[in-house]
Amino acid sequence: MIRSFLADETDRFDCNRMHGGEPATDKRELYRGRFAPSPTGPLHFGSLVAALGSYLDARAAGGEWLVRMEDLDRPREVPGAADAILRALEAFGFEWDGRVLRQSARTQAYAQAIERLRAAGLVFPCACSRREIAANGLPGVEGPVYPGTCRHRLPPGKPARSLRLRTEGGTILVHDRVQGTLRQDPAREVGDFVLRRADGIHAYQLAVVVDDGFQGINQIVRGADLLVSTPRQVFLFRALRLPVPTYAHLPVVVDGAGRKLGKSHAAAPVDPAAPLPILLRVWRFLGQTPFPEPPTGLAEFWTQAHSTWHMDRVPSRHSKALAAE
Repeated sequence: MIRSFLADETDRFDCNRMHGGEPATDKRELYRGRFAPSPTGPLHFGSLVAALGSYLDARAAGGEWLVRMEDLDRPREVPGAADAILRALEAFGFEWDGRVLRQSARTQAYAQAIERLRAAGLVFPCACSRREIAANGLPGVEGPVYPGTCRHRLPPGKPARSLRLRTEGGTILVHDRVQGTLRQDPAREVGDFVLRRADGIHAYQLAVVVDDGFQGINQIVRGADLLVSTPRQVFLFRALRLPVPTYAHLPVVVDGAGRKLGKSHAAAPVDPAAPLPILLRVWRFLGQTPFPEPPTGLAEFWTQAHSTWHMDRVPSRHSKALAAE
């Protein structure tokens, strides 16, 4: 049963621990990757690109591949989507290691991480609304830069809405295996960013870092739409004194109009009843060379894919249109 793979709601984790019940040093040299979908809908082609790329890169290196369900934003979660995604992965022949970790069971770990950052003087309450930040912030790499309104104290008479991380100046370099080197100064280009939202939900940037640290993830393969967030995550890894993973950001799948797949009609669910043609299409999208002999079944596909996968063949582009077939 799918649910047997899910971590119990009663599980409680400490962000100081690097592996599930295992010493932090046991597996640091082993490739440890992951696929972390959000259950806001069924598995679609764009998600399958990230799944296949991360899975094959881990298996080609003799490493482990974990699945984590990023279900922290409960208002956006579609009932039944998490189980549907896991069933689809199984139908396509993916085999993950260990149990599926759910972010919804990890709120205590995120709260502990905030307290560690607070003790280091890096957390402050913020009373600003999005509208106020948009009106006062300069343009940044991902929306307006937080102008620092509440950095030193809350404005008189205004209650705190969120918690923010105090960023410090300095350029962060990310050497991406696909996209090359990214340079970003989070303090100047993003500003102090949110750790806990006004609705009480812990922010993605915090949760993903705490969970990657907890699970000992040292190789992250995901879509290039998250590349701009990576320097913030590196900043957080360092602030929490966690090892920084190596990154590879795959091209985002777009349609003919340049829209991200999740925002277009092409985001229809992939059909688990006919997995081989879809896997072959993802294989081609990722720039991999044709197989010597076309596989006639799933087992044959995976055998050939494991032995011929190369990350350096993935196009070094932020996005790539899905070719008509």
